[in-house]
Amino acid sequence: MINVTQSGGIATILMSRPPVNAIDHAFIKALNGALDQIEKSKPTAVVVKSDQKCFSAGADLSLIQGYFTAPNGTAEMVDYVKALHAVYNRLEKLEAVTIAAIAGPALGGGLELALSCDMRIATTAAKIGLPEARIGMIPGAGGTQRLPRLVGPGIASRMILGGEVIDGTEAERLGVVQWVVAPADLDAKTAEVSERVAGLARPALAACKACMAAFFDPAKDGFAMEIDQPLTLMETKEARERIAAFFATRK
Repeated sequence: MINVTQSGGIATILMSRPPVNAIDHAFIKALNGALDQIEKSKPTAVVVKSDQKCFSAGADLSLIQGYFTAPNGTAEMVDYVKALHAVYNRLEKLEAVTIAAIAGPALGGGLELALSCDMRIATTAAKIGLPEARIGMIPGAGGTQRLPRLVGPGIASRMILGGEVIDGTEAERLGVVQWVVAPADLDAKTAEVSERVAGLARPALAACKACMAAFFDPAKDGFAMEIDQPLTLMETKEARERIAAFFATRK
């Protein structure tokens, strides 16, 4: 259902649940297992991609339908959403740079998964949206929080309150994804970005992520974190070697 491979500093999470990577409890368990592997292997870059026609079409509709008919369905739905929050929060907080490679639809919970990544690459053929209001629900796996944080309330309102599904080109224009490419170029672009990231200093990237996350947390002082980070980074072997190599080339 979900496989993890690693080559050098790049790990790949390959979603493979035919036909559309629908998200159910088994999918969530598999994704947690993938994150367990990655936390142990400590790659610098992590690519999240699909081998299906969709990146992910979101929640398993048969599962959701069952919640509406089950005697304890509302409580079961809440447990499902809590499980989604937990695994997406893990993905967001990984000490690695995460890159979603989006080919085909990324809708609902599928887009919320991609929004949990640091960066997104989409093809022109991608279909991207949070259309839950069409069926009387909300994008409740982080969508109402991460999308406004990424693109601002105006664009988020257009997509969430307007129920609009956009293509990859429009998603790039609006800032939902950072790059848009032709479908045939997705693998090459993903490799280009992930290899560039993998060539950077992993401890520095983790520190950057922590400081950037502080911008959105009123309980944290991001400026103070920037002052504190050199206390750790300057003592690392990697930073010392990179600094020495940089100045050696300047000479």
